[in-house]
Amino acid sequence: MQHLKELFMVTIQNYIRVKSLEEAYQLNQKKGSCIIGGMLWTKMQNRTILTAIDLCDLKLDQIEETENEIIIGSMVSLRQLELHRGLNNYTQNSVRDAVKDIVGVQFRNLATVGGSIWGRFGFSDVLTVFLAMDTYVELYQGGRIPLREFVGQKPDQDILVRLVIKKTSGCFSYASVRNQSTDFPVIACAASVVGGEYRLSVGARPGRAMLLLDEEGLLSEGLTEDSIENFAMWAEKHIPTGSNHRAGAKYRSRLIRVLCQRLLNKLREEQKWR
Repeated sequence: MQHLKELFMVTIQNYIRVKSLEEAYQLNQKKGSCIIGGMLWTKMQNRTILTAIDLCDLKLDQIEETENEIIIGSMVSLRQLELHRGLNNYTQNSVRDAVKDIVGVQFRNLATVGGSIWGRFGFSDVLTVFLAMDTYVELYQGGRIPLREFVGQKPDQDILVRLVIKKTSGCFSYASVRNQSTDFPVIACAASVVGGEYRLSVGARPGRAMLLLDEEGLLSEGLTEDSIENFAMWAEKHIPTGSNHRAGAKYRSRLIRVLCQRLLNKLREEQKWR
């Protein structure tokens, strides 16, 4: 039957719940090994996994908040992000806004932060929103590196342990456009001003998210109607887009301009209350 051609089969030969990150790292160096989380994207392919490595016993499913940082374990679910009061207070609910339309609650209860960030998926709302913040990834071997640096790297055999958000004073906003409510985004945008630096993160271009800074100083005098419009037009021209079955490149570029204006106006309103 025609629909059977769309079925996928993942075969796992060995399943190991590791007791330490060192054990996980050593196992992950072997060919055919795979770190597993929610298994939501991994299962959508025909694949044989020789050793499935589960980190569920390593207590990486917690969000810790200190005076200066928010530390998110790689096994934290997207639903936990959506509901965490401290995280959403700091980000003015932009994290909640980024994940709330990802499929459904059942999906978000399974999908992990680690999978969303490590995969560097072009469609990732999660990667897009965190890229606009002072975010670092903590790798088992590689240590802490800025997310903006990590996003451009090729996947290797290291292990993503945590996501660390510096609680630098700032304002944040997020928006996306979807053809239907639970579909992948046609375009995803996050805007922020962090420590006086204006940033625009754009995902679903359809390439992986990229960060645009105000290199021309268009917002150096603050957010006004004119400066916002000028920056949005500049962003439209300087962020590369492509076409796929969801949308064309020109449409995506136009959406970048529109969403950029909306998000910066939202930041402008937020700044008035500070």
